[in-house]
Amino acid sequence: MTLTADAGAADAASRGTPRETVYRPAAPVDLRATVGMLRRGPGDPTMVFDGPVIWRTLRTPLGPAALALRARGAEIIATAWGDGAEHALDSVPELCGANDDPTGFDPSHHPLIADVARRSVGIRLARTGVVFDALACAIIEQKVTGLEAFRAWRQLVTKFGERAPGPTPRPMYTAPTAAQWRRIPSWDWHRVAVQPPQSKTVVRAAERAESVSRALLAAPTGEERDRVLTSLPGIGIWTSAETRIRALGDPDAVSVGDYHLAHQVGYALTGHRTDDDGMLELLAPWAGHRQRVIRLIFASRVSEPRRGPRLSPEDHRSR
Repeated sequence: MTLTADAGAADAASRGTPRETVYRPAAPVDLRATVGMLRRGPGDPTMVFDGPVIWRTLRTPLGPAALALRARGAEIIATAWGDGAEHALDSVPELCGANDDPTGFDPSHHPLIADVARRSVGIRLARTGVVFDALACAIIEQKVTGLEAFRAWRQLVTKFGERAPGPTPRPMYTAPTAAQWRRIPSWDWHRVAVQPPQSKTVVRAAERAESVSRALLAAPTGEERDRVLTSLPGIGIWTSAETRIRALGDPDAVSVGDYHLAHQVGYALTGHRTDDDGMLELLAPWAGHRQRVIRLIFASRVSEPRRGPRLSPEDHRSR
């Protein structure tokens, strides 16, 4: 793995001049499958797919940044704008799965997993290292459809986040800081149809954002990571797993309690639906790499045929 930064003045980013890095990963990286899974719906103001380029916003200690990633052969070209450009470039290897270690993963336990693993060697587990952003996003997604959660995320980030620098393909924003999440008025939560249990959970978590982030990043095992997150009121194992997946690239996190996941895993591995207990039993041969198997199942595009209409989101805002 090599990361080579172009020469430039230290204040180039603050003048709007982009900084560029060429990242040469040690293993193949499918940029869309690795980094793209962080996008929260097609209207996500923090991530945009622009043809072969993936745009992502970041909030750094030095200010906001916009990061553009594109593959060029075995290299990944990263360009960043804004006061936080250097921090954004420093995040590229982990974002592209540099810390993802597949040691001990044996896809041969199931023919589908073996086949997809052979055909999808570039799927890596991205790590953002930004705990509270992942946690807030997961809380908003509790007990609602993806459509509802993505809409709320888009509207809240656009209104309370900070406009990203650079020539982004459309207006993009960084997610609010923990302090900004705490100051969102109750009526704004109501306008975007985030219910009081979820909004209060975000606010309570924001009050402990720094200490929770430090503890989670230091926790060495999935059990200890769950213990850190579920110590917060309103945070269960589903929200903990979703946070671990995005912030840490945790290879073993499983979102138990998800409305669809157990059905999808069961159908892909057996041809039949299963429940959470059945899913955990099916994934047991890959202990330590269960999230990796789930990602391969998603990549396989094997899914149970629909049996009825989609669930229509219910609008509580007028109540």
